[in-house]
Amino acid sequence: MRTRRLGHTDLELTVIGLGTWAIGGPWQFGWGPQDDADSIRTIFAAMDAGINWIDTAPIYGCGHSEYIAGQALRELSEKPLLATKCGLAWNDQKQKVNCLDGPAIIAECEDSLRRLGVEVIDLYQMHWPVPDAKVEEAWEAMATLVGQGKVRHIGVCNFSVEQLQRVSAICPPASLQPPYSMLARGIETAQQPYCEENNVGIVAYSPMQKGLLTGKFTKEHVQTLAADDHRLRDRNFMGGKFEQNLEIVEALKPIAARNGKTLAQLAIAWTLRNEAVTAAIVGARRPGQIEETAAAGDWVLNDDDITEIETVLK
Repeated sequence: MRTRRLGHTDLELTVIGLGTWAIGGPWQFGWGPQDDADSIRTIFAAMDAGINWIDTAPIYGCGHSEYIAGQALRELSEKPLLATKCGLAWNDQKQKVNCLDGPAIIAECEDSLRRLGVEVIDLYQMHWPVPDAKVEEAWEAMATLVGQGKVRHIGVCNFSVEQLQRVSAICPPASLQPPYSMLARGIETAQQPYCEENNVGIVAYSPMQKGLLTGKFTKEHVQTLAADDHRLRDRNFMGGKFEQNLEIVEALKPIAARNGKTLAQLAIAWTLRNEAVTAAIVGARRPGQIEETAAAGDWVLNDDDITEIETVLK
């Protein structure tokens, strides 16, 4: 699979990374029940497909995603690069609690290292800049972790340009992790130009828009989601917005079909057509899913396809 250098770092990431949000299992923003054996097989399948990095977070399943990733890592002779996050804790009801206190960030890192079973994290990211007033304190703690050798590089997620500028004054971030897909293009206006100018890598999450761009969703399919699947509370899956999204998907189907590809592969290839994007984080719950989507890593859309997709999206 193709690789791209992440910002100013020495990390060569495959253009697709395995996302482990769903394999964390139930929590406030979970995806419903998940079989741990399926999760581990999915990680193995991702590595077999040529993917060389995993993105996780302690909040995914309230520690469970990192724990499962750690179990899989112990069985892999060739270890993938690891990206995880900090800044979100949880309460007894498995509800997220934002916390950017410096000592809490240090403690979170220790917990992540323990769950993952590693001595160093390749990319450590601030998950959300909330509360905003604590961003600098958390960033300084993350820089301390680099100095201690527990983290190789630090990055941010879901940041505005103004917040990127603030942390850059302390220590330049290696990366920004924003949402980016055909249905969520907000970064193209401000964050992307800033990252390009300042050599900040972009690792985009939700390139398939939580499954909407796979072609598998209908009104009936939404009703089959588990009661605790957070997508049932996502406006993209509701009412007129959902119907509009389905119309876009229908218009995209002929483009994928004439290329002999799936809609999921088209969505990922579209994200990667943007050379400012280092890699796309692609979630999977079963081996077959990542085996399908990993194939998009080497598909380069031609100009005619890109033009037609732009017409559909407009």
